[in-house]
Amino acid sequence: MAERVLGLLTVVAPMLDEEGTARAFYDRLREALDGLPWELVVVDDGSRDATPRILRELARADERVKVVTLSRNFGHQTAITAGLDHAAGDAVVMIDADLQDPPELIPTMVEHWRAGSDVVYATRVERTGESRFKIATARWFYRLMSKVSDVPLAQNSGDFRLLDRRALDALLSMRERNRYLRGMTAWVGFTQTALPYGREARHAGETKYPLRKMVRFALDAIASFSHAPLQIATVAGFVFAALAFLAIPVAIVFRIFGAFVPGVTTTVVAVLLLGGIQLMAIGMIGEYVGRIYDEVKRRPLYVVRDRVNVDAATEDEPERTPA
Repeated sequence: MAERVLGLLTVVAPMLDEEGTARAFYDRLREALDGLPWELVVVDDGSRDATPRILRELARADERVKVVTLSRNFGHQTAITAGLDHAAGDAVVMIDADLQDPPELIPTMVEHWRAGSDVVYATRVERTGESRFKIATARWFYRLMSKVSDVPLAQNSGDFRLLDRRALDALLSMRERNRYLRGMTAWVGFTQTALPYGREARHAGETKYPLRKMVRFALDAIASFSHAPLQIATVAGFVFAALAFLAIPVAIVFRIFGAFVPGVTTTVVAVLLLGGIQLMAIGMIGEYVGRIYDEVKRRPLYVVRDRVNVDAATEDEPERTPA
């Protein structure tokens, strides 16, 4: 296979209140990509600090910096999608702007791409600056996903990855609302290569993924790539139904031999247990029904308020066909 020729590399970076890292991120990226044809598509996901002003200044000083400002905060995964929609490169890199993922690794990704890899995903062998709780929960999450997911997902891989234009076009054809991009890039297939690296501590600011968002993200991932929760609810229903049927002859035997002792406690425990199982099953079903409801509304994934150095003709959502 002939080595690929890079006409343009697009780096997509979502930002939310990153006034402390925006300039440092740009400086490190510019140095790391020296000698490569590149553009940076930054998506401002509803920042309320000085991030928008800093991004405008960077875009005025360097036309390779393209800024897409969303009308409000649409979420990390949607912001990345907005950047991917505006990417023009032959190869596209997704990276967070907090400098935990080193831009200096991008040229190595490009080398793997030139050698024939369609997707190059970075895997974390070290996670500097992260709490033991976060590291442990991340490990548990990836183990759970490996068991219940319909597609193989790499352990300790985040959104830091490079995609060939073919893989990117396949990814962008999927416009589901509850997005789990690292799973979606695994789903599209193509030739995928892992690239281990040590993750650094945040350059400045605070994480945008507190525990609540991490739990929500995990639920989105599981619901997007597995039917296991519904299957568990079904199996639990059969198990408790079987126990109930087995209890019927036991109760009859006790009644015949006079060993039956009526008790309120047993009844209450049984009702609460079965009621809890039913509510859990209804909740699982509700999670999937809610996602169906989100999809059928067919709202755009995001709304753009402003663009800098970006062609205004770029579409923010897929072409719609008449109903």
